[in-house]
Amino acid sequence: MNKRSWITFTVVRLLAFFVPLLVLLFIQVNPWLATLIAAVIGLCVSYIFLRRPREEVARELYEVRHAEKPTIREDDAAEDAALDAHAADAGSDKN
Repeated sequence: MNKRSWITFTVVRLLAFFVPLLVLLFIQVNPWLATLIAAVIGLCVSYIFLRRPREEVARELYEVRHAEKPTIREDDAAEDAALDAHAADAGSDKN
């Protein structure tokens, strides 16, 4: 997993929220309204301008979440040996 893409995307998303928030607070907009407007601006900036980093982070997250990992259990070898022995016994009984 590429941590650089995650960090870059996160920092740019945070900046897309906090820069408008600080500007709105500096011009003395009501803090609740400034926060709401900054959130909408941050969402729009992220959706319009950050498509490639967003898709890269989503792809990496999907790959990590859906990675093919073999299920390893300690007793698999013992079960396989028992089944093989049983199959061998059943095959020798038929002769």
